[in-house]
Amino acid sequence: MPIYENRCNAENHLRFTQERLLDIVCGCDAGAEKIAGTVKNKSVILCEAWYGTPVREFAGILSEKLTSSGKKVQLIPASVCFKNQAEISAMKQVWITEEPAFGRVNEGESLEDYISQTAVSEVEKAASAAVKAGEVVIVYGTGASFVNVSGADVQLIYFDQTADPVLWQMWNGELVSFGTNEPRKDYEWKEYYYCDFYVMFRHKRKIWNSCSWYVGMNDRGAPILMPAALFREALEQLTTQPLKQIRTYSPGPWGAYRYRDLWDIPGLKNNAWNRLAGADLSVLAEFSKNLLVNFPSMNLIIDNSVNFVGQYPAEAFPELIPVEIWLDDGYFPEPQPAERTSMPIHNHPGTEYVKRHFNEPLGRYETYYIVEAYEGANTNMGFKEEASLEEWERLYRESWEQQKPIPNWKDFIANWDTNVGDLFLIPEGTTHGHGGNQMVLEMDTCGNAAGGEYSFFGYDFMRPTWDDKAGTMTGKPMKMHLDRYFSIDKCCRASYVKENLKPRARVVKWTKEYSMDRFDTLPQMPFEIERLHFTERAVYTTEGKFLHAVTLTQGKSAIIRSLVHPERFTRLERLQCALVPACFGEYEIIAEQPGSSTAVLWRLKKG
Repeated sequence: MPIYENRCNAENHLRFTQERLLDIVCGCDAGAEKIAGTVKNKSVILCEAWYGTPVREFAGILSEKLTSSGKKVQLIPASVCFKNQAEISAMKQVWITEEPAFGRVNEGESLEDYISQTAVSEVEKAASAAVKAGEVVIVYGTGASFVNVSGADVQLIYFDQTADPVLWQMWNGELVSFGTNEPRKDYEWKEYYYCDFYVMFRHKRKIWNSCSWYVGMNDRGAPILMPAALFREALEQLTTQPLKQIRTYSPGPWGAYRYRDLWDIPGLKNNAWNRLAGADLSVLAEFSKNLLVNFPSMNLIIDNSVNFVGQYPAEAFPELIPVEIWLDDGYFPEPQPAERTSMPIHNHPGTEYVKRHFNEPLGRYETYYIVEAYEGANTNMGFKEEASLEEWERLYRESWEQQKPIPNWKDFIANWDTNVGDLFLIPEGTTHGHGGNQMVLEMDTCGNAAGGEYSFFGYDFMRPTWDDKAGTMTGKPMKMHLDRYFSIDKCCRASYVKENLKPRARVVKWTKEYSMDRFDTLPQMPFEIERLHFTERAVYTTEGKFLHAVTLTQGKSAIIRSLVHPERFTRLERLQCALVPACFGEYEIIAEQPGSSTAVLWRLKKG
């Protein structure tokens, strides 16, 4: 799936003196030169790396710098420390599973489980001999930190990368996985999403505070190196102030075109999936005006989880940022049939289901909030009162088996006209789908930290999908998950949807400056949806325990600023989201232009 980024107004400002920033260097040559200047004889440099980082190239340049200064250097790839590929593959298969669409999250295994202690001992023996002879040893790649050489001056460097470049390499058959030195053409997405991501994140967490240097490698030609202590301090700052993430966009079979009026996204041909916040998105930290560092959002919860997400999520979901915010485009310049504008008919599993089947800690619970509505705005949800559910299942299965559309699908699916400000609750097992001709703010829980998506597709109109290379709707139809879809569906009728899933917003606070309302909810929904309406400013609080996801849905732009620490603030554009950390406390939202503004908020019920 192609991914396009929007970095406009994505910067998160940090507060460092210029003197502190002198230790940051950019580029392979400058970074290698910086480290080389700190290396003594009889040293071991451990270049630990996340997948996809060009650490081998950096290690080679570092070796050249050290050699030119008169030192003897021995380069050792960390890949030799692993068990053989057949053994590793057999261990991973438990998590990858045979099911095409889903796997099981690696449950507690660590990177060490894939390491050969015999091989590590051999590396340590060779490294120890080299150090005794006065040489410098560089071990590079994922797993380098398992090498331990007594009597040596050791520096541990962490080479990091965000999720999207890893996925791009994986899709192109260019990803070098651990235990190998060359790309594996057979590497598939489930191996990363369900296994490798988790073992690498756990390992990163384990060694994090032992690192001497941090290297951001998103720009392969211009890595950014800094003392690890400085980067950890940056993360602490970021988890005590409102945080924006880099927004992403992907085209798809229901992709629409409102984005053309709102943002300049070079190369994007239509907009189906637009993400504003989520665990696997990345963060752009502005250390100074000309120094931006892009890093994975999951770094925020390595040391600062309680500050950021709050005590309850930090304990209940220690490997998760539990929120996802999406913006579902739905504008078409010319009228289109529902089979073009609609999402697939689908549902989502709850927490108990994903725990039992996928080892995930949190189910997918959704809401649709309508931020723009055009002629024909609509949402599919539930079933018509008179529809035969047995016939509906028969037709869906026949459609998939015979690869043919269902002409009378509208006879079964309940459809709702929508307008700005409408909210739909979507608990587990609710058949639904964005129907088009509207802009939907999706505010959901996220169950998979690596970016896995638990949507069980039932029917997608047997339409072709988007082929991004061709720029046309000529791809194969999307795969359905019929057994899982039917196994969890609650078969909600239109009357149930009307009475329970289209809630009212009730005023819970009113002042002459602003008002706040809260939508009715259901016990099974783990979060609240609230709104702040204001012309100049509104005030709210995280109470020191709730992570807030705040999206500006009305008004051109606004500032979110702490009342206690006014230097901690961020600026939001319309339809942009900020994550306000749980520790933030009392804050104000200030409109930058005259007129009415609305900020829509997601927060967990339990804090």
